[in-house]
Amino acid sequence: MDMKTEQAIDKGKKGKVYLVGAGPGDPTLITIKGKQFIEKAEVVIYDYLASKKLLKFAPADAEFIYAGKKGGVKHTHTQEEINQMLIDRANSGKIVVRLKGGDPFIFGRGGEEIEELVKAGLPFEVVPGVTSATAAATYAGVPITHRGYTSSVAFVTGHEDPTKETTNIDWEKIATGIGTLVFYMGIKNLPSITEKLIRNGRDPKTPVVVVRWASTPEQKSVDGTLENIADIVRREDIKPPALVVVGEVVSLRKKINWFEKRALFGKRIMVTRTREQASDLVAGLEEMGANCIEWATISIVPPDSWEALDQELAQLDTFDWILFTSINAITCFFDRLREKDMDARDLKGPRIGAVGATTAEVLQSYGIRADLLPEKFTGEGLAEALLEKGVTGDKILLPRALKAREVLPEKLTTAGAEVVVAPVYQNVRPKTQKAELRRQFEEKKVDLITFTSSSTVTNFLHMLHAESDEELKMLMNGVVVASIGPVTTKTAKENGLDVHIQPETYTIPALIESILSYY
Repeated sequence: MDMKTEQAIDKGKKGKVYLVGAGPGDPTLITIKGKQFIEKAEVVIYDYLASKKLLKFAPADAEFIYAGKKGGVKHTHTQEEINQMLIDRANSGKIVVRLKGGDPFIFGRGGEEIEELVKAGLPFEVVPGVTSATAAATYAGVPITHRGYTSSVAFVTGHEDPTKETTNIDWEKIATGIGTLVFYMGIKNLPSITEKLIRNGRDPKTPVVVVRWASTPEQKSVDGTLENIADIVRREDIKPPALVVVGEVVSLRKKINWFEKRALFGKRIMVTRTREQASDLVAGLEEMGANCIEWATISIVPPDSWEALDQELAQLDTFDWILFTSINAITCFFDRLREKDMDARDLKGPRIGAVGATTAEVLQSYGIRADLLPEKFTGEGLAEALLEKGVTGDKILLPRALKAREVLPEKLTTAGAEVVVAPVYQNVRPKTQKAELRRQFEEKKVDLITFTSSSTVTNFLHMLHAESDEELKMLMNGVVVASIGPVTTKTAKENGLDVHIQPETYTIPALIESILSYY
């Protein structure tokens, strides 16, 4: 097929546009359908209010185009340019996701974009999203309807098209005719909004709540009444994006303000674990209200050579024990097992030891039940548990990191065991912005930092690049340090860090509980 024929086929191929509501800010509020479309997108055109975390669901080779609009700031693209990008990408045969904050058809200009697609004869679908109005009210502890207070609600723009000669809002009717009013984009015009409502008959004492960055860890809410809320917003320096909820239902916030009362709400916690393993720790902390900053200080990559492990896989039946001291060791070991056309059945001979409860759970997911679990979840604890059973003459396989602590193999070898160390991964420092990391601490944007291994400590300090003990103390002043266990704590202290939190059992759930107890 020549190039002209290919070009002719491409010209005849049309893509499709999916207009997807991203929800109010919390990325977990995306709909299942919306996530599915992002996962197959070839182009994602996203807005300022759409969570950037949603972009990770898209294919790695997708084209990402930021089309955010922010009040008081020059837009990256005009609406006409956005419309044309949708048309051009779809006409080239691409699957395009237009990712918009909240719901695309509620003050999202989604209707305008779809009209242009219809004119161009392009196929499309629209996926509703959780609109910011309901989210802001819910996350501020306000039911926007309640049979004891009101059965009506209105969504109103607080920022009408400035080119219009007259308003579309009938202030006289909505002031007293609607129980709950929710104003989008109303911060700049809040004094005018409250004045018009009062002038048209709404009680000046009507409760009001203003919610900024609803549903996210950065959420901030302020309460007042129609007569004073504008002054409160100005005093508290509330900036967009924020929504204004007006009505008697706001008084219920005193009883049911659930989101902002969580134990770690507002706490900024840096998680230094690998990106692959941070999810469980981040999820647990965020459930308690924390604002997690994911900053991986290590990346897991394969060893330079699989020769050492492959040699032992060929003679697994000669081993008495296989010991796993980390989740990374398990996942990398079993990945290699699969590549060699092997599986859990090939481990039927040796007994299996795990360093801790979480490691044992991961083993269970591969169909392997640990024969040995120490009381102390450390390398020393695992060594002690094995020594109690007696290891003289035993042959032990230890799949682990290329560079790791030698305490376990040394203790077992001294006791008369033959220990074979087989690297299944290596820790490397990820390519990351050192200057940005340092800025986080210079500007005191971190309340607590977590360390889950010695390498996370040493790599973090390398990336922070404090040139003296005094500079390190200055950067870490006011930052709470949470360590998962004594080995990590020892490394932290040896490198000049004070450790404030360490759980009694060395697991992620225990670390989360210890952080909760601290606060």
